[in-house]
Amino acid sequence: MDVDSILVFVLVTVAVAGMVRWAADRTGMPAAALLTLLGVGYSLLPGPDITLDPDIILTFVLPPLLYSAALDSSMLAIRRNLRTVVSLSVVLVLLTALLIGLGFAWFVPGATLAAGIAVGAAVAPPDPVAALAVGRRAGLPPRIVTLVQGEGLLNDATALTILSVAVAAATGDGFSAPSAVGQFLVAAAGGGAVGVLVAYAVRLLSRPLRGDPMLANAVSLATPFGAYLLAERMHVSGVLAVVVAGLIVGHHTPRAASGAGRLQTSAVWRLVDFLLEGFVFLLIGQQLPEVVRGLAGYDTATVVVAAGITVGVVLLLRPLWLLLTLLLPGVLRPRWSAGRPARLTGREVVVLSWAGTRGVISLAAIFTLPLVTETGAEFPARDLLLFCTFVVVLVTLVGQGLTFAPLVRLLGLHADDNDQARLRNEARSASVRAALVTLDELEAQEHDDIEGHVIDTMREQLRARLNRYRDRLVLLRDNDSADAPVSAMYEAALHVRQVALDAQREELLRWRDAGRLSDEGLRVLERELDHEERLLPDRPARR
Repeated sequence: MDVDSILVFVLVTVAVAGMVRWAADRTGMPAAALLTLLGVGYSLLPGPDITLDPDIILTFVLPPLLYSAALDSSMLAIRRNLRTVVSLSVVLVLLTALLIGLGFAWFVPGATLAAGIAVGAAVAPPDPVAALAVGRRAGLPPRIVTLVQGEGLLNDATALTILSVAVAAATGDGFSAPSAVGQFLVAAAGGGAVGVLVAYAVRLLSRPLRGDPMLANAVSLATPFGAYLLAERMHVSGVLAVVVAGLIVGHHTPRAASGAGRLQTSAVWRLVDFLLEGFVFLLIGQQLPEVVRGLAGYDTATVVVAAGITVGVVLLLRPLWLLLTLLLPGVLRPRWSAGRPARLTGREVVVLSWAGTRGVISLAAIFTLPLVTETGAEFPARDLLLFCTFVVVLVTLVGQGLTFAPLVRLLGLHADDNDQARLRNEARSASVRAALVTLDELEAQEHDDIEGHVIDTMREQLRARLNRYRDRLVLLRDNDSADAPVSAMYEAALHVRQVALDAQREELLRWRDAGRLSDEGLRVLERELDHEERLLPDRPARR
């Protein structure tokens, strides 16, 4: 594909991703599923298609997506639920790869155990992007979000390590169970160590760059690529290095970064996610022609059996494993978090089971299979493995993606908005009280350069804010519903603040248009108003 075609595809991707995002926000449909279907439709039209290059995906697309997801995750929440996250991201991935491998070895002519494990490893790790995008809009409880997020961050490292071992066995390098376990442990430990090293290097850089948001943002964008490349050069898990670095950096960002830096970095990463996810899901759909062309040498029965084994194990093993964890002895059963019940409810098991959407990682992984083995023979059933992976991605991404939100609503499983709003307002009140105490201490120190009325003015503003939070807390504590109550006075105050900000902007524009204010001056003053507007909640009823 020439440069002009790639450029056209990029422009079309941005346009289509924008339109799909607009449609998804208004219809509640998952953008990932819509983009994948559009990619399939595009692939059926005459004209060139872009073939997925696994090296580009694994090097340039996967690291920033994983790092951004890790930045938005909670290291503390994942640590509290670590046993469950590990059971899903390590044990379940291993079982999925092994069962699919056995199914191929027993029932698919021409396929070996190693080849079956390779496709099993490729389809084992769920991609949480689509599930979380829909789940957050549907209001999933924080515990379920944490489990899906933690699993999605850690399972790729497990799957890619298993895939490399399976490919080595299939291409004639031999297979040894102790060697495979050792390789996995070294890759995981080494990747984690590299992630910690990179994270603390970023922390050292954050102090001198705290006053320059632009440079801090440049370091943030470079971090996932640095972590991935360093780990890969050391022959350990680059994926795990990126995830660990993102979790640590995200945990320390509130202290290490300035307010301006956090706002800018957050905005940039949201844009990166939007563009990369749009490109990735369109690219998934475009692989249909190449995948189908490779099936010419297989009879229909073989294709159906292979696809049935792969899809069946992926869809059935996950809920069975989640149910099994409920029957484990108390010592082995996952401990979710302090103060929460140890057992998942039936509704939570159903939702977690249906959150196992597969994505571009599965396709990128399976496309890394070599065409020939070390002996010069063709890789066993390679084209069939590509097709099975594509079917799993399509079934889960489109089938589960389109039905996930309706399922969550049907089960009535959603976050307690009232409880979350109450907790946020309690934290706000505590922060204001801490500021008032600090002002009292500052006043007692009798600074000559601080006049008393300055502190008095700030104290009045903080007390007015504290009174608003207390009034809101009374309303939240008296509410028996799980939905946060709507306060007419609160919404009216937000409306008045928005109207005042709009009036200020219009007046600044009139000054600019009349030649009384330069464009540079307008941008400075408008940025001040933008920061004030950024404080206004998007959904006032839930704040």
